[in-house]
Parts: sequence; structure tokens; C-alpha cells
Amino acid sequence: MEREIKRDRYLDQLVKRKGNGLIKVITGIRRCGKSYLLRTLFKNHLLEEGVEENHIIEMAFDLFDNIDYRDPRVFYPWAKEQIRDNGRYYFLLDEVQLLGEFVSVLNGLADKKNCDVYVTGSNARFLSRDIATEFGGRGDEIHMYPLSFSEFMTVSSKNRYDGWNEYITYGGIPMVVLADTDDQKEALLKSLFQETYIRDIAARNKVRNVGEMETLLDILSSAIGSLTNPHKLQKVFQSVNHSKITASTVTKYIEYLKDAFLIEEAKRYDIKGNAYIGTPVKYYYMDLGLRNVRINFRQMEISHAMENAIYNELRMRGYSVDVGNLGIVERKKDAAPIKKQLEVDFICRKGSGRCYVQSAYLLESEEKITQEIRPFLKIRDSFRKMIITSNTPRPFYNEQGILIMNVYDFLMDPDSVEF
Repeated sequence: MEREIKRDRYLDQLVKRKGNGLIKVITGIRRCGKSYLLRTLFKNHLLEEGVEENHIIEMAFDLFDNIDYRDPRVFYPWAKEQIRDNGRYYFLLDEVQLLGEFVSVLNGLADKKNCDVYVTGSNARFLSRDIATEFGGRGDEIHMYPLSFSEFMTVSSKNRYDGWNEYITYGGIPMVVLADTDDQKEALLKSLFQETYIRDIAARNKVRNVGEMETLLDILSSAIGSLTNPHKLQKVFQSVNHSKITASTVTKYIEYLKDAFLIEEAKRYDIKGNAYIGTPVKYYYMDLGLRNVRINFRQMEISHAMENAIYNELRMRGYSVDVGNLGIVERKKDAAPIKKQLEVDFICRKGSGRCYVQSAYLLESEEKITQEIRPFLKIRDSFRKMIITSNTPRPFYNEQGILIMNVYDFLMDPDSVEF
């Protein structure tokens, strides 16, 4: 029996946008489930709501059977022919970047009062984070991530502890999650990276030295959650590869990887000054399986993997996420004042709300607890402060009002960070 992965978070977003007059553009890393969301889950929703099947117009431009429809002079007249009455028609168009002049065609369809347009795309132009702007203000983006841990667990037969170990090893790309063996998962990840992601990025950006860009991917894979900048990365190239790469080239490659949704950047934010600091920044992989396969499943530091997973979960829930920086001055008895910088792993925001989050794999001693809560005690506001760890049996508030929660409860409870 085929296992169905629930993607309710994204399905709900599509449902809420029905009939809003905009072109719904589903973006995200290749193979994260965009086509399945649109042509299976959303289509089933429409049918269950009573929409007649002949009012749901589908087109997958990547299929050979539909190759002629990539010509806008063929597709657009065909699309108009499907509109036979004044009822609402839902256009579900997959891999629409293969359609010539797709911006004009989609704007033309969306301009019709009884047409509701939904599209996905996943190579070259459609890997751009700014694709929605191409529609002249008529694009409405739904950004999709690989599976969250809670989504992963809907198709896993393992308990949450063993499931967690698999999740942070092989990640949440649906086709990888559904593979039967570890060998199959590893082979799929290697193939995806070389045949899909690297090839798309190189083709889209006309990268000449692909090996150089791949080396940067490896360096970033070994440094997830560490503060860095293009100049630091350039020095690593010089020391390890004796490369003459420039910092500007490193910056360019990073932008390519961000545009492809392989990595995201978390900027530093001065909590007291209420301002962004600039470099250095942190980079996180959008899928831990893709990160791990880059380093051949070595350097599997559980603390860094957990931090990356927490970052991804916060982003999936719609929070903007920064790295907190807190400057303090300490003075010991009869000593000169000493300036110190404390770090809060994540400041997450949504609307006017805010929450501070520390990722601490183990709270094995009072000294470690003191270290983790120290920045929180220096922050003079009343926003929620929480530590996520792996060795707390259940959530509780300590005497300073700080919420301490294990990573499993955090990931499985969609409201665990609600302000």
C-alpha cells in the first residue's frame, strides 16, 4: 500500500488563497513535493468540495505527451477552449517554466474573472526566490520546504527517537523518505545532488568552474551553524585547495545556492541596539540529508544537526529567524570593565511577536544550564525565552520563567513557539 504524506500546512495555504485573483506560485527546492501538493492533494480537495472534474484544468509541461503545449500559441488557445461556461475554472499547471512566454500567458488567464491559476516550477528561472515578482504584482508565493519532522513521522513506523535519528541523517526529501533502505536513501541523495541541483544551478547561472562551487558546498556543509563570511571562506579555499578564488566569487556562489533554496542565511541582530550587524552570518541547509551526503555522512555532530533542524522548523512555521547578539559589560571585583558578546541562537519573529530560542543538545550540568540561560537574563523584555534540548522528559518553566522543552515535543507540537 502506497504511503501518503500529509502536507496540510501547505494545502491550507492554497485553500485560503482560492479565488483571490492572484497567480498562486508554489516555489521550493527541487523534489520537495510541489507537484504532489498541487496535482494530488489540492486537486483532491477541490473534488471533495464539489468542483466538477471538467472545471479542473491540468497540464504538466515536463511530460513528453504535452511537449507541443510548451508553445504559448498552442497552449493559450487550448486553455481558453476549456472555459465553456461562467463557472470557476481551476488551472493547475506543473513545471510551467517550460511554457514559452509563461508570464504573459499566466497573466492572461488570471485576468479572466472565472479563472483561478496555480503553478509550480522547479528549474532554471523558477528556482529564483523572487519569481513572484515576475508577474507584475499578481504573484502570490507559497514557499514549500522538504518534510518537517512531524510530516516525516506520518509515514514512519519508527518511534520518535529512532525516527529523529533517521530524519537528521537522511533528511526530508519525500522520495528519499519513502525509499526502503539506507543504501537506497544514500544513492538517491547523491543522484539528486549531481543530476538535479548542481546541474540546474550551473545551467541557470552559467557556472564555468562547477568543481569550485561544489567545494564551497562542502565547506558550508562542514560549518553549519558557524559564523562565517566570504573572506573567511576564501581563506579556507586558499589553505585547503591553494585556490586563488576571490571573496566576490564566493559571494556569487552563495547567492546561487540561496536562490536554489539549498541553503538559507541567518543574519546577526543586535538585541540591545535593535539593528542588524552585517557579517559574519550563519548558513543552514534546507535539508539535512543533502547536507550530510555532501560530506559522505561524516562529521555527524548531533548538536549542529539539531540546531539546523530547529532553524528549518522555525522557517517552515513562517517565522523570520535571526541570530541574536548581545553586548554586555562585566566587571569583576577591583577589575576594569570587560566587554563581552553573548549569543542567542535564534530570534524568531512573526508580526509584532518575538521569541528567543537556544538549541542545547544536552543540559548535563548546572554549569551548562547557567551558560545557556545567561544571555536570556541580560535581555530586558518580556518576550518568550526557551531552551530546546534532547534530555528533558517534559516541558517546564524554570524559576526565571524560561521554558525548557525537549526537541521531540518542539517538533511535534505546531504551537510550541506560539507567543
